[in-house]
Amino acid sequence: MEENPAQFADLSFEDALRALEDVVRKLEGGEVPLDESLNLYERGEALRRHCQTRLDAAQERIEKIVAAADGTPTGTAPFDAG
Repeated sequence: MEENPAQFADLSFEDALRALEDVVRKLEGGEVPLDESLNLYERGEALRRHCQTRLDAAQERIEKIVAAADGTPTGTAPFDAG
């Protein structure tokens, strides 16, 4: 069961994270047959990549926000800076 990254394109980070947590919960439960476990693992990996892509994009946006007016970098800000 190869996951197509495009199928997650409209999925928000939060929804993808919830889906990933559901996959992990099922795998950790140990009640899933082997073939389904493999399919779940593949889905989980695709969801993880989607979440990482969304986080990377958010970080890039934050770094652009802290650039000077002339576009020169002024540094980066931590995500939790208020």
